[in-house]
Amino acid sequence: MQIKLKYILTAALISLMVACQPVKKENDSNEPVKRKEVVYQVFTRLFGNINETNKPWGTIEENGVGKFNDFTDKALKEIKDLGVTYVWYTGVPHHAVVTDYTAYGISNDDPDVVKGRAGSPYAVKDYYQVDPDMAVDPAKRLDEFKALVERTHKHGMKVLIDIVPNHVARHYEGKNNPQGVKDFGADDDTSVEYAINNNFYYIPGESFKVPESMHGYKPLGGSVNALSNGKFDENPAKWTGNGSRLAQPHFYDWYETVKINYGVRPDGTHDFEALPENYSNKDAAAHYEFWTNKEVPDSWIKFRDIAIFWTEFGVDGFRFDMAEMVPVEFWSYMNSSIKNANPDAFILAEVYNPGMYRDYIHKGKMDYLYDKVELYDTLKHIMQGHGLTDNIPAIQEGLKDIEHHMLHFLENHDEQRIASPEFAGKAEKGKPAMVVSTLISTAPTMVYFGQEVGEPGAEDAGFGTNSRTTIFDYFGVPHHQRWMNGGAFDGGRLSSDEKALRDFYKRLLNFSITSEALMGDYKEIHSLNRTETENYNTKVFSFARWSENEKLIVVSNFDDKNQMSFDLKVPKELVEEWKLKDGSHNLVDVLYGTEIELNVDGGSASLYLNVNPLESFVFSLK
Repeated sequence: MQIKLKYILTAALISLMVACQPVKKENDSNEPVKRKEVVYQVFTRLFGNINETNKPWGTIEENGVGKFNDFTDKALKEIKDLGVTYVWYTGVPHHAVVTDYTAYGISNDDPDVVKGRAGSPYAVKDYYQVDPDMAVDPAKRLDEFKALVERTHKHGMKVLIDIVPNHVARHYEGKNNPQGVKDFGADDDTSVEYAINNNFYYIPGESFKVPESMHGYKPLGGSVNALSNGKFDENPAKWTGNGSRLAQPHFYDWYETVKINYGVRPDGTHDFEALPENYSNKDAAAHYEFWTNKEVPDSWIKFRDIAIFWTEFGVDGFRFDMAEMVPVEFWSYMNSSIKNANPDAFILAEVYNPGMYRDYIHKGKMDYLYDKVELYDTLKHIMQGHGLTDNIPAIQEGLKDIEHHMLHFLENHDEQRIASPEFAGKAEKGKPAMVVSTLISTAPTMVYFGQEVGEPGAEDAGFGTNSRTTIFDYFGVPHHQRWMNGGAFDGGRLSSDEKALRDFYKRLLNFSITSEALMGDYKEIHSLNRTETENYNTKVFSFARWSENEKLIVVSNFDDKNQMSFDLKVPKELVEEWKLKDGSHNLVDVLYGTEIELNVDGGSASLYLNVNPLESFVFSLK
């Protein structure tokens, strides 16, 4: 979610120059990891929109909307050819919208509790249906999404969608529930604040009040709507999605949503069985067995059933929104159920508290967590010109036991676009960071649609703010639209710089999913060169990756103005590990083909480099 308090803990000040030992890949099953994965996040209703009107607060008729069918065979082929293995279709479950779909049996939503013209994808209204905006025929919207899943699979990629367990839309109304499935709150005792099997928390005796607007905000930009009257009927009021217990939440609370009760009492104590401590070391099958035949809160069952529904539908995995606001024991129950249905399911969670990472991975059975507050934030500061590459080694050292589980990214729907003035102001400043982020570990890499062509998110969309591509409005994405080229998906309208940027991403990502070394060992060589190499400074970063059959040396220059020239030193222990004999060894850059010699003499090794501004080399030892 773009506008939300994220409960992000500020990363501790990282010590400099930590000597890093080679890191072995790690996963819970102890089975070899075959390759890196690349997740391509698309904001589904924006991806295929060719309308370029982009009127602030524009309606669906004025600004247009992308459809499931816009992901044509040609579009999916181009995504696949970029080096993508998973497509995360963001915003698929039916969320609260303002557009009138009553002709299809869908009730209207009140603009006073909807953010933007198009609504927040994280205010889900019906978990067993998909967003009607994205269907050519809303009556057949589930069939159209099923066809998209099948097309994606046909092109050799897997499918992820969102599940948002912490909260749902204020007006939840299931229209496609499987037999016997009741809506959230249908059986709640609303006379009490809390009961174990209530799906929501209540404020007995008080009715919900719409938040007081801030800075003159008006729903729909002030356009007339019969339901937009500053009132919403909810009696008794429910707790708001971010945990506010006020009948009238603040404007900056997640007022469009209500919080789900997982058996956590208002005082924070739990009404469910805790996992035994040794279950951190047990696999998903053991966790599934632990919860079998145990009584759990009703909300646990509802969300498990939702996940199994979509798994059986053909979805290959999930991204869980704000997972740390839900107890770890629920995740053990939820994820072990998913893995029981599909052992290969890809499970990704938005978690921002480094102190909880290992609990969510080992107890909660998450496959991957966002590496946001450590690697992403550090790389962002370096791209902006005020961070130091000296801070990177300690991050990898601190995460080495869970490095495979920490998904890397430079953009997503919550974060600013690299090219925006508020971030780095130039998409090319992301190139060295992308090399480091993609190649430094065995973890998956994520790319946000439009990132590969330098989309800056510069437009005023209405509710959504510039520097981020809006997730609340009907809108077009200009740089992405130039690549889309009216549905040809051939990059026909891109500038030469945009084409070159996309080519860089294509080269890097395709290498990453085929390289054996990237699933092997890691050693940073930055610290040695910072202390012993002249002209090697805090704008440069270097490391080695290797396997039995492939050996890589990676060097990136984050400086956007100055060429760096230095004699890069390779540690003696790495020379020994790689069994390098005295003499010259040919290195070839896998990105653009530059060749250079690695000179070994008496156990010491070095290579002389001229690295242009924002240039990276990924040298392979032949």
